[in-house]
Amino acid sequence: MNLHQLRFVREAVRQNYNLTDAAKALFTSQPGVSKAIIELEEELGVDIFTRHGKRIRGLTEPGRLVLSSVELIMQEIDSLKRIGKEYAAQDSGSFTIATTHTQARYILPKVVQAFMQKYPKVRLSLLQGNPKQIAEMVQRDQADLCIATESIAGVDNLVTLPCYQWEHVVVVPPDHPLLKIKSITLEEVAEHPVITYDAAFAGRSRIDQAFDKRGLKPDVLLEAIDADVIKTYVELGMGIGIIAGMAFDPDRDRNLRAIPAGHLFGMNVSRVAVKQGAYLRSYIYTFIELLAPTLNRKLIEQAMKGEHENYEL
Repeated sequence: MNLHQLRFVREAVRQNYNLTDAAKALFTSQPGVSKAIIELEEELGVDIFTRHGKRIRGLTEPGRLVLSSVELIMQEIDSLKRIGKEYAAQDSGSFTIATTHTQARYILPKVVQAFMQKYPKVRLSLLQGNPKQIAEMVQRDQADLCIATESIAGVDNLVTLPCYQWEHVVVVPPDHPLLKIKSITLEEVAEHPVITYDAAFAGRSRIDQAFDKRGLKPDVLLEAIDADVIKTYVELGMGIGIIAGMAFDPDRDRNLRAIPAGHLFGMNVSRVAVKQGAYLRSYIYTFIELLAPTLNRKLIEQAMKGEHENYEL
């Protein structure tokens, strides 16, 4: 048994059981991958994969257990490599953050700027997607951490910690009648066409739940993943917008007004998540502390050990 065999098994699964693609991803030959997997099966005495002719189609029951062990072993190997790199270069390396558009556009710029001033030698990458996609990036070791709203909490193999709270706002043109109301209600919001986030983003589930609880069905005219898109269509007079409060800037959005809506849709919590058992470079702890001053390295390490599973703001 050797590490090459374990890598081949893991990559075969990641490439949807296509050994040609797995071989390309690992810069080797398809026959070599196939042979190594067969040799590992013979050594273990079980079939890892189900087959149709010479093609593999899926995992057998013992194959699922083998894959689970392989993932743990390869994670430890990756951690050992990162430990070596960190002690060789404390202030340089690569750092990949997976996040949503809202976080990348409105929250991270100042955090990234402060981080890069501290670690100018670190090569930073930002990957964007919906919460499910960015969680998978961390699970697959394509990113070191991810940042999103509540929907990344409870994802398998991820440790999540709260960063900050925020509320939605209703954005309207300067002359809109809702601005004359001291405290708007859901019924009053539902009287107007609504432009808001796609179901996968920025606390949309809380918006839907609030209306459902009151038996209301707002006319959702348009859904988008980008608050700037939502604001553009509100400026055109097509409807009212419901966006994350962080996405509204009075100086930048001079043609719009924001009405706080926390009393309608509740408070949201943005979270940072890392892979369970991952080894974090020292500068990753620094980044998390810059993002969420309520967090520190000791608390993060305790959470990684399962000692602060219920930590909340």
